[in-house]
Amino acid sequence: MTTPDPVVPVPDPARLDAVVNLCKRRGFVFPSAEIYGGIRSTYDWGPLGALMLRNVREAWWRSMIQERDDVVQIDAAILTNPKVWEASGHLATFTDPLVDCRSCKERWRADEIGDACPNCGSHDLTEARPFNLMFKTFVGPVEEDAAVAYLRPETAQGMFVNFLSVMQTTRKRPPFGIAQIGRSFRNEITPGNFVFRTREFEQMEMEYFVPPDEGHKWFEYWCNERLGWYRAYGVPDHMLRLRQHRVEELSHYSSGTADVEFLFPWGWGELEGIANRTDYDLNAHSKASGVKLEYFDQVSGEHYVPHAIEPAAGLTRTAMAFLLAAYDEDVVAGEKRTVLRLHPRIAPYQVAVLPLSKKETLTPLAREVLHCLQRRFVCEYDETQAIGRRYRRQDEIGTPYCVTVDFDSLEDRAVTIRERDSTNQVRVPIEDVARQLTERLDA
Repeated sequence: MTTPDPVVPVPDPARLDAVVNLCKRRGFVFPSAEIYGGIRSTYDWGPLGALMLRNVREAWWRSMIQERDDVVQIDAAILTNPKVWEASGHLATFTDPLVDCRSCKERWRADEIGDACPNCGSHDLTEARPFNLMFKTFVGPVEEDAAVAYLRPETAQGMFVNFLSVMQTTRKRPPFGIAQIGRSFRNEITPGNFVFRTREFEQMEMEYFVPPDEGHKWFEYWCNERLGWYRAYGVPDHMLRLRQHRVEELSHYSSGTADVEFLFPWGWGELEGIANRTDYDLNAHSKASGVKLEYFDQVSGEHYVPHAIEPAAGLTRTAMAFLLAAYDEDVVAGEKRTVLRLHPRIAPYQVAVLPLSKKETLTPLAREVLHCLQRRFVCEYDETQAIGRRYRRQDEIGTPYCVTVDFDSLEDRAVTIRERDSTNQVRVPIEDVARQLTERLDA
């Protein structure tokens, strides 16, 4: 008996258009300043998108900090002393190779386009030259060289320069981590693919400091942990892979890097990078500042500079992957339906309360149910259109459960819980609905 060939995952370009249209139609993502024609590759997250981003942040925070006792959180400044970026190497090496098309005047990253302009097909390109990705700004009222500053291109350096203060105040010892979630800014040459690559983005990042001889062990540990996190929140195996970087791909600070990659509609792309940054950053800042950033092991009597393992993810890129993975179309009762099969912790709303009618006799009881559930869940209240249309709307925005209050509820004080994925319904007493929903969502 022959073994069938494994199924090779294939990108689905049509899925991107479907998700982008849904995002704008339902209020997940809008082009920024659209009434003025927008600004290239800049987006505003609408009411549903803002809720979803908060849920993704909290899911990451729960996994990386709340459920552990070896990781603490900081919130470092976006503007910092320019010497930080000099010591880290960003001023000298944080560049992309830039080329111009002499025919259509578009600019591109040389390492992404080959020898032809993607816009017009011309081969008449300039020589590649380095382009620094950091946004320059000025601190103070006068634009003098002494007042030059930079918007941070990553959150990592804030954790390195605070290493000593965090270790001393929290009494942590390696292995331990410093994590933060915050905005970063990169003047990308060719942003694009919806919210995949933008010049302003939010990072979820952690530096895990370990004894030097344990670096490889913890690097493998965090590769497996982070890959498992995406699976736990609903990304199917065929849309995920872990790709180890080749030696020639490694950053100057890295002894090993792996990317958690997602099968985007245009092909495989990075969701999260996990890097063994060794002791590069702590040593660089020690040398530049004159302050020793090291750990003293009282047991062995040894001073050493810890190595840092860095899992670094982009919040908006992660949310985009969750949306793409969750998007589905099926048929219910003979009608085509669009549904976002989002994990309940990621979905913008966990529960929608739907009175069967707008009649005043139902409104007080429906509001009573809503207020009861709002103490535990993020809820939506919707009383417009036919109940079937409202179910479809909640399916399309990913709400896991709908609670319907009907005229029988006035007599038996029971409501109907409808589950998004299966569309199954069950009748439960009002006093028990919060408990049952909690059990279902926790499961």
